[in-house]
Amino acid sequence: MRRVGVEIPGARYDVLIGEGLLSRVGPVLADEYRGGPVPGRLAVVTDATVEGLYAEEVLTSLADAGFLADICAVPAGEVSKDWDTAGELLERFADLGLDRDDAVVALGGGVVGDLAGFCAGVYMRGIAFVQVPTTLLAQVDSSVGGKTAVDLEAGKNLAGVFVQPRLVVADVGTLATLPQGEWLSGCAEVLKSAVLSGDDFLGWLESEAEALVRRESDAVADAVERCVRFKAGVVAADERETGLRESLNLGHTFGHALEKVAGYGVFPHGIAVGLGMRFAAGLAERLGLADHAFTRRQEALLDAVGLSVEASVTGFVPAAERSDMGDILCAHELRLAMGADKKARGGVVRFVLASAPGKHVVKAVSDDLLVKELDRFTGAVLEG
Repeated sequence: MRRVGVEIPGARYDVLIGEGLLSRVGPVLADEYRGGPVPGRLAVVTDATVEGLYAEEVLTSLADAGFLADICAVPAGEVSKDWDTAGELLERFADLGLDRDDAVVALGGGVVGDLAGFCAGVYMRGIAFVQVPTTLLAQVDSSVGGKTAVDLEAGKNLAGVFVQPRLVVADVGTLATLPQGEWLSGCAEVLKSAVLSGDDFLGWLESEAEALVRRESDAVADAVERCVRFKAGVVAADERETGLRESLNLGHTFGHALEKVAGYGVFPHGIAVGLGMRFAAGLAERLGLADHAFTRRQEALLDAVGLSVEASVTGFVPAAERSDMGDILCAHELRLAMGADKKARGGVVRFVLASAPGKHVVKAVSDDLLVKELDRFTGAVLEG
C-alpha cells in the first residue's frame, strides 16, 4: 500500500493507494479514528451502479470494524449533482440521525465525491467525510483537495464549498473493469497533471502510455500516485484557488462549456476536458505563448492514451444525435456558456494555458479572438 500525505494548514490527511483496499476500509478508518471520538454512524453515499458492485464489500468491512453504516444511493451520472438531489441527501442524513461527530463516506466517482462532500460540508455546518474513489478520474484528481460542488442551471460547479476529507482510500483494483468512457475520462486528468507537473511526469507518461492503455497494474498505481503527489503539492500551496491552484483548470473552461451545451451526461467530464486541452494548446500557440512542438506533444499524448478527436466526439454522442453536432459544437453557444463559468471575471473569459512543461499562464481572451478560435477549432472537429 502506498501512502501520500496532503499537508494543508489545519487539515493534514493521507491518501492510501493500492489493490484490495475496499475490503480494508473498516480497519483503515478505525485506525484513523484511534485515540479520538469515533463516529456513532456513517452515511455511505454512492450511486446505483457502484452500489451493486462494491457497497456490500464496504459495508461488511465497516461493520466488522465496529461501525454502524447506512447506504444512501443516488442515481448514477451527472444528473445527480444538482440542488434537488443534494437537498434529498441532506434530509436523509437528518432522518438517519447523523450528528456533528458522525461522518459521510463517499463511495464512487467524481459526481458522488463532489455531492457527498458538498452535503457533508453544509450539514450541521460541517461534518467529517471520507473519500473512497472508484474511478480513475476521482482517484487522480477530484478526491484530493477538498473542492466539492453541485451544478446549477447556469453552469457546472457553481455552488460549492471547500471541505478537506479526513482520509482518501483509493483501491486501484476497481479500475480494471471500469467502463472505457470512464477510463478515458480519467486519462485526460492524468495528462493534465503531467503537462502541469513538468518534463519528468510528462516523459514518464510518454514512455508508459501503452501500459496505461492496457491498464497494467504497476503503471496505473504509478499514475495515481504521481497525480496525487502533484496535486497535494499544489493544494498545500494554494488551498482556496487564489493563485497556483487555478492551473488545475487547464482544459476546463472549454470542457465545462461543452458539457453544458451538449447537456450534462452526454460527454464524460474528462472527455470534455481532453478536448478542452486541445483547444487550450492551440490557443496558447496562436497567442505566441507556446511553440508548435509543445502543442503537437500534447496532441500526440492525447491520441496515445485513446483520446483522439474522433474517439472523444463520435464515441460519446449517440449515432442518432450526431447530425446535431453542429448545434453542440456551436462557437456562439460555447462562448455564452464560458461567460457563466466561475473562472470568468466581469464576463471576460479566462483560460489556463500551458506554455511549456510545468509552466502556465492565466490569460483573459477577447470575445473577437475567442469566437474566431472556437470557430476554427469546432470546424476542424466537425470536419473530422
